[in-house]
Amino acid sequence: MNRFEGRRVLITGAGSGIGQATVRRILAEGGLVVGADVAETGLAATRELAAADGTDGRLTTLTVDIGDEASVLAGVAQAVGTLGGLDALVNAAGILRSEHTDRTSLDLWNTILRVNLTGTFLMTREALPELLASGRGVVVNFSSTSASFAHPYMAAYAASKGGVQSFTHSLAVEYAQQGLRAVSVAPGSISSGMTDASGSSGQNRGPGIPADADMSLFAKLSPALRSGNGYGFAGPEAVAGVVAMLASDDGAFVTGTEIRIDGGTHA
Repeated sequence: MNRFEGRRVLITGAGSGIGQATVRRILAEGGLVVGADVAETGLAATRELAAADGTDGRLTTLTVDIGDEASVLAGVAQAVGTLGGLDALVNAAGILRSEHTDRTSLDLWNTILRVNLTGTFLMTREALPELLASGRGVVVNFSSTSASFAHPYMAAYAASKGGVQSFTHSLAVEYAQQGLRAVSVAPGSISSGMTDASGSSGQNRGPGIPADADMSLFAKLSPALRSGNGYGFAGPEAVAGVVAMLASDDGAFVTGTEIRIDGGTHA
């Protein structure tokens, strides 16, 4: 399939996990991609993977801190200049931190919202003029199953992802008549740099479940489907394929909603 031939796509969180898998998927389908991440080491790994895939000629990477307005302004401008416009934005970057709510500091709360929610807003705001000029612009935002279902010790994270979901609905209605689509994916039970404590990206450390956490509260967070390696979390490619569908013409009548990708964990 070459659903993205000639299409210009900006993807954040491109240095690891789902963002990295999405870069590879859209490149494989012929897209022109700028991959952004806060971690240069992660971006270097993405470039190496693209070279192994034979698609690195259509990939440019750049370092962007989505929680910093100046970095976003410079990064989006550079991406648009490189691509000559923009047809799709995939806001995959984010952080996951866990703590008892009664022990959550204001600094931790603000950090999580700054990256996950404000970062999504900043990237979208700056990309909107080019996406609207495209006439078929698409924004794919990353919510989470935690936005709608209880995930213990993740109150700040859940709040940030619920905000992303609401933001996406508003965006879809506001710009529908100008040809823009906006949709969220809500991953759950996915193995990625965010859920893996060994993740390479500086913004994607593991969730750090509190040492005294009641693990019985996580009993219901198990996927019903069998993954590629048996029962358990699926790989980031499971989400990348859905993102590619939504950002392509195959998702042309999908907007203002969210797609849950969790193997039936919350069925």
